[in-house]
Amino acid sequence: MPAGMGKYRPMPFVADLHIHSRFSRATSRSLDAHQLALWAARKGISVVGTGDVTHPAWVAELREGLVEAEEGLFRLRPDLERTVLEELPQACRRPARFMLSGEISCIYKKGGQTRKLHHLVLLPGFEAATALNKRLDRIGNITSDGRPILGLDSRDLLEIVLETDDRAFFIPAHIWTPWFSLFGSKSGFDDLEECFEDLSPHIHALETGLSSDPPMNRRLSALDGRILVSNSDAHSASKLGREANLFDTEIAYGPMIGAMTDGTGFLGTIEFFPEEGKYHLDGHRKCGVRLEPWETRQAAGICPECGAPVTVGVLNRVDELADRGDPAIQRPFHSLIPLTEVLGELLSCGPGTKKVAAAYEGLLSDLGPELEILMSIPVERVEASGGPLLARAVERMRQGRVVRKGGYDGEYGVIRVFEPAEMDALIGQGMLFAQQKARPQREERKVERGKPSKWRPSRDRKPPAEPAPHAD
Repeated sequence: MPAGMGKYRPMPFVADLHIHSRFSRATSRSLDAHQLALWAARKGISVVGTGDVTHPAWVAELREGLVEAEEGLFRLRPDLERTVLEELPQACRRPARFMLSGEISCIYKKGGQTRKLHHLVLLPGFEAATALNKRLDRIGNITSDGRPILGLDSRDLLEIVLETDDRAFFIPAHIWTPWFSLFGSKSGFDDLEECFEDLSPHIHALETGLSSDPPMNRRLSALDGRILVSNSDAHSASKLGREANLFDTEIAYGPMIGAMTDGTGFLGTIEFFPEEGKYHLDGHRKCGVRLEPWETRQAAGICPECGAPVTVGVLNRVDELADRGDPAIQRPFHSLIPLTEVLGELLSCGPGTKKVAAAYEGLLSDLGPELEILMSIPVERVEASGGPLLARAVERMRQGRVVRKGGYDGEYGVIRVFEPAEMDALIGQGMLFAQQKARPQREERKVERGKPSKWRPSRDRKPPAEPAPHAD
């Protein structure tokens, strides 16, 4: 049995269920099951979605590289899993489980308007995936993109999913983003029932998206009876876990779906600070105009630079539909900054630089997975490994004491732990970031290059090459 294997015990764990594969447009070409398992372990994620379960070539790869694990979940073949574990620091050698998942884009007309919504589908096994794909293949093209675009009413897609397998689970994705979501300002609805009609009771969970968080969502009393979930919607493996879910159930498909249905065993979510999301505020990226909702109303929704309509963001849309001022928070949530972004700020360089990668590797080797460093490892241990400045940054982030500059119109926002002048003062006090031990060059290269795994079939299965914008 590979190191780190063994029977999972019921205990709190992290799951990130909405991701993509290399078969989706505008994704990393190295995004395969090997990379997903590797980065899930580095982040501290126990269950990761496969993404793109409607794409036949990706499903074929998954069938070849995964084996059954707990009920409704899968793991890498033992030989492939050993390869992943050997690439990980000892403190992160924890095997990942996979849940079959995929995002579907519905574009259709309803109520005299064009609607564009994305939905997340979770499935209990490959038989269900095959059955669903047979039905969807008769409706539209499911081979050109891992996230297929179908001219299908969301209500009808939900019906198809429910008829395919009664254990399937349907979640409206990133429900506030302007262009492709349930409540999106550009093409969504004002209430859930208008979208799903008689099947609305089958919607048990809703995904907040990067640009909103639970306090924003819980200003709508209409959502009170439904679970709020968060996922990374990652387009590269290193982005896993930027948002995720906390469960206290058995690690198995049925208990996890049950937790997202009635809340039993669902502990809460890991969130972006919503200001970092690409559509938190209003604005017009072409003109560099960023607006708070009150400024948009004052400008009558028009860009003051060029006169074009601004993109109305998530905060404004929440304000429009909310029926109470104070949120009715139901479960805890943790707002985090990705560790590479924290390190980039402290080291005065980009989060993708070799300097940050070396520091990141050292911290994982010393302390364990990223999410544990950000959320739960005592700051004294963080300081012993990374220095007092990092410890101060982590402590401040956990308290929500961060500097926020909201994203708008497709432009990510910026979250900083320190103001520049404050950072200079702290460095002047000797609170320097500790020098990390460099990782072995062979291992660092694997992380830098993101090499595809060796198990990919030899036959050519090229994903679509055309880039495409994404909703959040």
